[in-house]
Parts: sequence; structure tokens; C-alpha cells
Amino acid sequence: MTRQNPFTTTFSKIPDYTYIPTEQEREIIDNFNFDNPSESLYKITGVRGSGKTVLLAKIEEEFGDDEHKTDGWVVYRLTTTRDMLRQLAASLYKDGFVSDKYKNKSINLSANILGTGGGIGLSRSEKDEFFDIGTELDSMLQKVEDKKKKVLIGVDEISRTPEMVVFASEFGKWMRAGYPIYMVCTGLYENIEQLYNVKNLTFFRRATTVKTEPLNMIRMTEMYKSKLGVASEKAKSMARITKGYPYAFQELGVLYFKKRENEELQDIEESLKVELFSYSYEKIWEELSNEDRKLVLLLVDKEEYKRDEILAAMDKPDNYSTYRDRLLKRGIITSRRGYISLALPYFAEYVKEYCMD
Repeated sequence: MTRQNPFTTTFSKIPDYTYIPTEQEREIIDNFNFDNPSESLYKITGVRGSGKTVLLAKIEEEFGDDEHKTDGWVVYRLTTTRDMLRQLAASLYKDGFVSDKYKNKSINLSANILGTGGGIGLSRSEKDEFFDIGTELDSMLQKVEDKKKKVLIGVDEISRTPEMVVFASEFGKWMRAGYPIYMVCTGLYENIEQLYNVKNLTFFRRATTVKTEPLNMIRMTEMYKSKLGVASEKAKSMARITKGYPYAFQELGVLYFKKRENEELQDIEESLKVELFSYSYEKIWEELSNEDRKLVLLLVDKEEYKRDEILAAMDKPDNYSTYRDRLLKRGIITSRRGYISLALPYFAEYVKEYCMD
């Protein structure tokens, strides 16, 4: 009987058998588990392939389990490509959080609202007041509070879309009103940053940002040992190869599971590079500014660089801190005690081979 590969690289899919929990996951879950959470909004950011979407999905999964449902939690995933206020209204209506003033009226929620588009329809007489989705959501959230429930909103891959700006503005209003509604969103650092300067979204800038971090080396080693049956030293070598980059961790596991008998780890490394270069690093490089690229190009010839080395090589050393901080926030580089280095496995090789022209 064919054994299922325990590793996966399918975008946004939770690795059922090889998921490694992180400190960031526990930080968010522990806060929301308090009777009165100190934070209402978390922004998860990190480089492509660093596990942002999976982290969000695990948090949603936790608060969607039977225990948390008993505690009053309801979880909704919204998409930024459609009207987010109407998506939330449709979800709240479906779960019975409808305001008293519309209990005897016909609120028509077409399948389109929950699916691919469309609007909310309200049957009313000429004497009825004008319907406003924001006002109706206020009433619905009051019902959530009255029923001692809590709403968790998950939003993946946010950016400065009109839909996201409108929703974030309303969410800020709900926070100020004290409604029991909470949000976890993910996005690339540069996309999240675009929302910081939008009028009335100061609260969004100040909300807690959680940056994805490398996976724990010991946990990766133990996972390779248990799922692939490799010896301890080889498992350690494999974990070191990935540098804790979640996409590389899963991809190396996939490739090793499928390896032929005559293949060695070094053969699989070459296949890993191809996957990383094609499906991750090409897009990461495209999204870097020219100035960020210039700093990256100075980091490709050895494992670590002293700050003074980089300053001496830069045309405009006064800008070093700006570019360094931006690359740190994006997850491209790592820093320790005056040294900086590239954070992603084989990224230097990719840059030298494909980006030096």
C-alpha cells in the first residue's frame, strides 16, 4: 500500500502531519483566551513562504473548535476581493445575529453574497428608514454582545484595496464602541505598510504586528526523524539546510520522501534549489525596490557581514539603517550583534545566478 507523503507545499494548506507550532501562534491564542483580551487586532507579516496563512488558519481552527464554540466564539474568514462589510453581515445574519427592527422584515441574502459577489437586499415600505450596512452591522454586533458571544475575523493577504480600507475604518469604530469583535490579518510587510497612512486608520498602525520567525531547529530535526525515518545526524543536516524557512522545510521533506534509492541528500538539495528559485525567490526579488536590491547584492559572497563592511561598500551609507530595517521587517535578512546575513536558504545563490546582470 502506497504511503502518503506527510509533507506538503500546497499554498495555505495546513500541514496535518508536519505542522510545527510557533511562539507567535501561542501569543495570539493566549491573548484572545482571556476574558477581556488586551489586543483586538493582530497583523501577521513575513516573507513569502514563511507560514503567515498557515498561522492564521491554525488560529481560526483553534477558535472554531467545540471548546471555543462553547465559550461563545464564532469565526469568519473574509476575502479582500469583495465587499467585506456585506460578507460579515451575511455571516452574522446566517448565525442569527439579526437586529430586532428587522425581525419582521425580509432581509434577502442571495447566494451571491456568500459566494462570488452581489448585494444585500432589504424589503421595506416607503416609511422604512434608509438601509445602511454600517448601521445594520452595529445592531448585529450589539446582538453578539447581548448573547455573550465573541467574533473572530480572519483576513488573509491584505493590501490597500478600497474594500479593505472601508472595512478597517469600520473595525476601528467597533473597537472604540467596545464590541466583542477581534481580527487577525496577514500580509507582506510592504502591503500592510500601505494602510498606515490612510486617514482614520491610526489604530491599525499601532496594532500589534507579529513577524513570522524561523522554525525551531530541534522540532524540525525531530519531525524529519519521525516522518522520514532518517538518522539523527542526517535530520540535523536537513534542518540546517532549511534555515527554518517553512516553505523550504516542507519542500525538502516532500523531496526526500519521494527520493529514489540511489539519490543522496546533495542530489535532493539541487531539486530543492529549483523549487525555491522558481516558486518563491523569483517573486520575492521582483517585489524588492532597487535600493533594497543594492543592499542584498552586497551580502551574497559570504555567510555574514559586519556592519562596517557594508557601510564601506555602499554608495550612500547614511541610508544603511533604512534599507536594513526594511529588509529585516520583510524577512529577507537577519541581524545579530552588528552582523547581518541573508535569512533564506540558497538566496545568495539565486541572486548571484539570476540577478547580477
